[in-house]
Amino acid sequence: MKPALSYHSTTVPRQWQQLPQGELMAKALEKQLSQWWPKIFGYHLLKVGNLSSGLDTSACNIKHQICLNEHLEQASVVADPDALPFLEQSIDAVLLAHCLEFYPDPHHIVREAHRVLMPDGYLLLSGYNPLSSAGLLKLWPGVKQQLPWAGRFFTPSRVKDWLHLLGFEVMYEQRFFWSSLLGQHKPDSRWQKWCETYLGYFGASYVLVARKRVLPLTPIRPKWQRAPAFQTAVKGISARQEVNHD
Repeated sequence: MKPALSYHSTTVPRQWQQLPQGELMAKALEKQLSQWWPKIFGYHLLKVGNLSSGLDTSACNIKHQICLNEHLEQASVVADPDALPFLEQSIDAVLLAHCLEFYPDPHHIVREAHRVLMPDGYLLLSGYNPLSSAGLLKLWPGVKQQLPWAGRFFTPSRVKDWLHLLGFEVMYEQRFFWSSLLGQHKPDSRWQKWCETYLGYFGASYVLVARKRVLPLTPIRPKWQRAPAFQTAVKGISARQEVNHD
């Protein structure tokens, strides 16, 4: 598998307003996640990164929600997304909203989420779709130093490969928000609705919902060889000895 490590520093957005059409995309992502919050139960929801912390998750059944990022004024816990300060299997759900694109080791972020999740816990993840009009703009030199194009976009299939290798079961995948992220975005226009209906696969963003599956270890019983009821060699010798003695 091609490694996703990067040694180039990328500016991490501190809020949705720093991204082109960021507030509209945040609303669209909240709409995508709204159908899942009533299905998730537990005690602790961890929102990793600045953008995750900026989403409205009040519809979630989990009331203890932890915002983790690198800025004290926005966080309840200050830490790096790839070094979560929590015990193994202590979190019921983890939200990674557009987080993998802006950090040097996205593999490790996903591994850390897997480590802290309870068995059957939920991982809700979103990212920019490189197979979209917004993703193709990375080929234009004029935007390579601007957010979000300064980050790295990963296809949903590649991220799903990472999840499957860790033992996640992907339960939901959806692409949404058809836009090039340039100019004005009119979500209620007839053209936008047509694109969402027929070109939804090429939406600028995608969301994945996965569950951590832990298979129980089944002990392998030793294959004991049952001793034969009549041991011919021993019995034969014993019988001959008795005959000679007589």
